[in-house]
Amino acid sequence: AAHEAVLETSEDPQGTDYTLNWLPIGGFVKLEDENGGESFDPRSFGRARLPVKLVILVAGVFMNLLLALAIFTTIAWFATPTIGLKFDSVEAGSPAAAAGLEGGDALVSLDGSGYDFFGSYDDVSPIDDLRANAGRTVTLGILRADGARDEVEATLRTQAEIDAGKGALGIKAGEQGFEFVFLGEYTGRPLAQALSIGWSETMRWFGLIIDGLASLVGSVASDPTAAPPVSGPIGIATSLGETFRVSGLVMVLYVAGILSANLALVNILPFPPLDGGRMLMLLLKAIPRYGKRISLRAEQL
Repeated sequence: AAHEAVLETSEDPQGTDYTLNWLPIGGFVKLEDENGGESFDPRSFGRARLPVKLVILVAGVFMNLLLALAIFTTIAWFATPTIGLKFDSVEAGSPAAAAGLEGGDALVSLDGSGYDFFGSYDDVSPIDDLRANAGRTVTLGILRADGARDEVEATLRTQAEIDAGKGALGIKAGEQGFEFVFLGEYTGRPLAQALSIGWSETMRWFGLIIDGLASLVGSVASDPTAAPPVSGPIGIATSLGETFRVSGLVMVLYVAGILSANLALVNILPFPPLDGGRMLMLLLKAIPRYGKRISLRAEQL
């Protein structure tokens, strides 16, 4: 059936077959003797030394991380979305109320300086910016709930008031916290800084996925009959469609970077169908005296 699905095949001098198939739904690599057989070809996977096999198997994990790094770096370098901080309500008697701000508005700039998606890496976020200007009269760029842009002046609370537990401007978040709104505008950074952000984002999401996996194991252990808090292909496609509708193509690419970091972790897990499972089996078979007891049939099963 696989051969019948091939539109075109070519071969290079090294013995590699390249195929163009009827369903262009992703590339794949199938190594000779990758299933643990006894090929007589010295170039086959089964004849390779253990370190070479491990490097081959970990290459996919490495490329998933590299792709995540490339996506995050490219976004930070060329197309970081500018954002506004949307607030749910305004405290009575606060600087925000005096300036005529209302729930549903969004703060998009302070004294002409805007904010972007990676602003936390520059220590420039709307809330921190407000606190850093305690006691000053500032010009706030506001995106109104109806989509209109406006500029208003507000005298922020003093540092003493902030230390007493009050907000510098007097805006309040909703139950889910402050919400970011995407303004449809983009900015960039120098390559060196973009690389630093890309690396930090890759490691941050890899770590968050590890935490999520631990939470998943915990939820299954505590309530095995409950639906696990994960998404399959349809759920992912639905989420990507909603992200594209609300936030645009750049944030869809950002989610793709998250998914790539996710795949890196999943593929390294020591489960039989995954690269990590293959690596575990190879290491078990390399144990002197015991490894040879694992039959080819057992390994394939």
